[in-house]
Amino acid sequence: MAISKAKKDQIIKEYATHEGDTGSVEVQVAVLTEDINNLTEHMKSHKHDHHSYVGLLKKIGHRRNLLRYLQDNDIERYRALIKKLGLRR
Repeated sequence: MAISKAKKDQIIKEYATHEGDTGSVEVQVAVLTEDINNLTEHMKSHKHDHHSYVGLLKKIGHRRNLLRYLQDNDIERYRALIKKLGLRR
């Protein structure tokens, strides 16, 4: 269920603000979004996997908090990120 190292590196490269950037809000939200999408697909076929469901809710909450932080501090970066990721906020 976890994303592969290659996929994660590709996401980091795409959303990084500078070389070696792995901790910026954009990178964290992009990686969480990929995890959330994978877990959502998993939950469609494994409806009774409550452990994964709890993990999914935690990831959604973490992403929500990061997006709220970005929205409060830099609205332009926030708008660009949600548009690029296709989030409907």
